[in-house]
Amino acid sequence: MLHLPIANADVNAWALLLIGFCVGVLGGFFGIGGAFIVTPTLNILGFPMAFAIGTDIAHIFGKSIVASYKHALLRHVDFKLGLIMGVLSMSGLSLGKQAVLYLEKIGQVGPTVRTVYIILLFSVGLFMIWEYNRYCQLPEKQKQEAERSISKLARWMQRVKIGPYISFPASNVKSVSIWIIVFLGIFAGFLSGFLGVGGGFVRVPVLIYFLGLPTVMAVGTDLFSILISNSWGAYIYAISGKVEIIGALVMVVGAAVGVQIGSAATVYVKGMKIRLYFAITLLLAGTAVLLKQLLLATLAGYLMMMAAVILSGSIIVMLIRAVNRDTCQRQQKNSLNSSK
Repeated sequence: MLHLPIANADVNAWALLLIGFCVGVLGGFFGIGGAFIVTPTLNILGFPMAFAIGTDIAHIFGKSIVASYKHALLRHVDFKLGLIMGVLSMSGLSLGKQAVLYLEKIGQVGPTVRTVYIILLFSVGLFMIWEYNRYCQLPEKQKQEAERSISKLARWMQRVKIGPYISFPASNVKSVSIWIIVFLGIFAGFLSGFLGVGGGFVRVPVLIYFLGLPTVMAVGTDLFSILISNSWGAYIYAISGKVEIIGALVMVVGAAVGVQIGSAATVYVKGMKIRLYFAITLLLAGTAVLLKQLLLATLAGYLMMMAAVILSGSIIVMLIRAVNRDTCQRQQKNSLNSSK
């Protein structure tokens, strides 16, 4: 057992390392901080909720440095959009942090945060499952068009006539009202501070459905945005004494390895398939938090860890198969060329 003096908690160091690795894989693949898994899990492992939030924000900051760099190499990052969203999120993050500290003062932080988690996780997850099911019913040619097209909501957002306007060429967003960007950035920041998340499980769908970014571009851009906003989040929670630095460092070690695997997998997996796995992750996490709310903490903890391990394992298997397939194709091509 590892004693964490700031949070005054004893936890299994290997469990923290495993959490970091699995969430690193999921974060690199989905473009999320993974706090909707980590924060409740830390709470279940014995962290007080305020410490679970602060420690996870610090861990997300460290992991996002590695993840952003990896996705930048893959050209999956819109730096202009990520920078703006990240800076705007800082304002909302401060508001969220104040709300958490107030709820902690009146003794309502745990139940309130878990209730908001449940609502958001199930709402976003069920919507993305519905969208993927609709996609599967399309003919093959229309599926290819659906992968490239943007949503009706994104087209409507880009037609809103409230100036001034801004463009994001890297994401193929020609013009959008800057007030939409301001609202989305502050809202995601508030959730980050309130729930102890990077905001990714909300911001990635927002970037896809509200702004029309391709899935892989939304993944990389959100990770860069999380890096910026969570630098501030880690700071304000640290000066409040709510960050267990030893626990955060242990998780970052595991995450630094996992994020390399998750990021590489986005090269081989189609955008719609990424959305499906993302939705499954949200629903499993929401179920675990619901069990915690029903005072079934042990069962919730096992489900949370099993979800992270199984999903990250599935991503690793997909990556290995894709790499082997590409290797075989290249070998066959080289054999044909040499025979000629």
